[in-house]
Amino acid sequence: MYENTYANIKMYLYLSSSGSDSVTVRSSRAAVVCLALLCVLLLTAVIVLCVHIYTNNTNYTQERDQLLTKINNLTEERDQILTKYINMTNERDGLLIKNDKLGKQKDQFSQERNQLQKILNETDGWLYSNFSFYFISSLKKSWTESRRYCTERGADLIIINNREKQEFAKRFSNGNEFWIGLTDSDKEGNWKWVDGSTLTSGFWRSGEPNGKSGENCVVSFSSGWRDHPCNNAFRWICEKKTLSNELHIKTTDM
Repeated sequence: MYENTYANIKMYLYLSSSGSDSVTVRSSRAAVVCLALLCVLLLTAVIVLCVHIYTNNTNYTQERDQLLTKINNLTEERDQILTKYINMTNERDGLLIKNDKLGKQKDQFSQERNQLQKILNETDGWLYSNFSFYFISSLKKSWTESRRYCTERGADLIIINNREKQEFAKRFSNGNEFWIGLTDSDKEGNWKWVDGSTLTSGFWRSGEPNGKSGENCVVSFSSGWRDHPCNNAFRWICEKKTLSNELHIKTTDM
């Protein structure tokens, strides 16, 4: 009886041992399968995450490029606005300068008008030509007395510094001789006009000037200039310049 029981126990233990190994094997296989599935899931998650990151990076790059484009456009617009502002500022400054010049010209014209009105009131018998008034005398006086007559009326003896004016003076005097504002009284041979400027070229008659120290004043004849003693008596031409004449001279010299 005890032998059968012992045999049954051994058989039970053997069967129990064999069943435990089978369970262990199955459990191991299940663990491997679970691990493989877990790896697949992790790999899928990693792939999805990488795709998501790549997609986001692409979107961020596009957004960045769009922002950079907007920044560049705004910068260009800002530069254009600054350029327009600078141009408008320059135009404004130019207009202010022109307005200032026009104001000064207006004042000059007003002064000229007043001066012309005064001259017209004081110069009965004077001729206006090329921004100046001229007076031809009917009397004859010395060079000094002739000049005094002119200066007392705000004028001076005529200055002839070009051929056009020489021809005008000849026509104005009807071909008569007359004193002009040229002398070398201060220094022999150093001919100067009454305004202090030095004679550069003249319309001398052939052989003139020839009077040396005895003839220090100039008379204009139809044939040209001649030097004469300043005490001799001749007609004369007075010249009174206007503001327009001075303005014209300054503009020409610029």
